[in-house]
Amino acid sequence: MTQILPDVLTVRRSRLSWLRTLPLLARPIARSMPWVTLVGGCLLGTAVLALMAHNARTSQAPLDHTAVRVAFLPAVAAVAFVLNAPFRPLTQTTPVPAWVTPAGYLLLAAPVLAATCWGQLRLMDYSMTAASAAHPAAVYPLIAVLTGWCAVTVMIAACTQRSRYANLGGAVAAPVSFAVIALSWFLPATGTWLNEPPAPPATMHGVTITWYAITGAALIVTGVAMRDQWYRYARVPRR
Repeated sequence: MTQILPDVLTVRRSRLSWLRTLPLLARPIARSMPWVTLVGGCLLGTAVLALMAHNARTSQAPLDHTAVRVAFLPAVAAVAFVLNAPFRPLTQTTPVPAWVTPAGYLLLAAPVLAATCWGQLRLMDYSMTAASAAHPAAVYPLIAVLTGWCAVTVMIAACTQRSRYANLGGAVAAPVSFAVIALSWFLPATGTWLNEPPAPPATMHGVTITWYAITGAALIVTGVAMRDQWYRYARVPRR
């Protein structure tokens, strides 16, 4: 019993020590954040959608949710590079857990992605005429779809970071996430359910709930992957 108490106190002191260092890590995390990649991807899709919205307003042909989804793809590709934590082997030697840096990156990227989604939805509203603006389509399924895309991309990037391709996390996660998005969009089995159909509101609610369930599952897998300390350099030996 006397040997267990010092071990418990040591664990508590170590946790308190790295909790106290979290405010000191805010500035290094913000400076090492890949702002150029993230902001560049968000601005690229928004700029393309702005040109499309201007042409749509001139030609009296408002944009739909499909245009917003296509314009949001560069932001999704940029999210794949957010978790690429530089100098991870060096940070593993510090008393702070290794998942603090990628978690900080995600917290900083969330407002940028939310602002991008809001701006693109505003551009879609700008392209609408007075007649179409009187009966706008529901945007909550679209927001759920875009949130699910980002969560799945982050999950793939986090899992790639724990593999032998850790240095190519974004380069692997971006095309894989695009392949997953394409399958969920164009496959007959999933395209009619995972995308917003011209159907009653009950179906839209189902699409929204499904994508938020996918988002929750992806975030759980991301958390498990970021807490994993081991890289998978070798393949599993055959029996």
